[in-house]
Amino acid sequence: MDSRFEHLHLDASLATPLYRQLANGLEAAIRSGSWRAGEALPSERNLAEALAVSRITARKALDQLEESGLIRRDRGSGTFIRPSMDQPLTRLASFSDMLIQRGFSPRSEWLRRERCQPSSEENLRLGLSSNAQVSRLKRLRLADDVVMAVEESCLPVTVLPDPMAVDVSLYQWLEQAGRPIVRARQQVTAVNADAELAGLAQVAEGQALLKVTRLGYLADDTPAELTITYCRTDYYDFTVELAR
Repeated sequence: MDSRFEHLHLDASLATPLYRQLANGLEAAIRSGSWRAGEALPSERNLAEALAVSRITARKALDQLEESGLIRRDRGSGTFIRPSMDQPLTRLASFSDMLIQRGFSPRSEWLRRERCQPSSEENLRLGLSSNAQVSRLKRLRLADDVVMAVEESCLPVTVLPDPMAVDVSLYQWLEQAGRPIVRARQQVTAVNADAELAGLAQVAEGQALLKVTRLGYLADDTPAELTITYCRTDYYDFTVELAR
């Protein structure tokens, strides 16, 4: 038996149904990294045999994991772990770095990279003059070729002169250029995807997304980055650790 099943303890005497116990145990194992994104889970039959439960129990447990967005089922191919992001709100880190730490392969699909005039809101938030220009980056953020988020960043050209210079990680480029973002203020709200955003994020129109607005600052407290990210709720979790 796969050693990763050794920690799944099912108890028929408990009030919690076996399929929920199994789903909870598998979820904990997936979130702890026992299974990596893209890796196949055992079939219903193999799962049932390994844990001495019925195929109905195994099927209902996998149904629950699929509903929560942790796995995907490809007819004829099997059941696979979906990539997911558990991002702490108290830590400033690049999307690429967090994915790499979790064993994923980050990739950007660029939609826009250009120098242009800022909007009035961007002017205000970044403290720009009326004739200033910005570098605008709009892209899909992918993990193992799965769209995780739609992101648009706006930076003064004094910080990012050439938007085409950024390849994968904006923060890595800024670090290498000697202009790292050292702190940021971040706001998280819920929005419903319109037709255009739904198409980009590969979700149904009207589906809830998490809108994350981040204003990043340089070491001298100059606002240098305004990024709005629309995160898929089936892949993204934001966590805050509280202490008393």
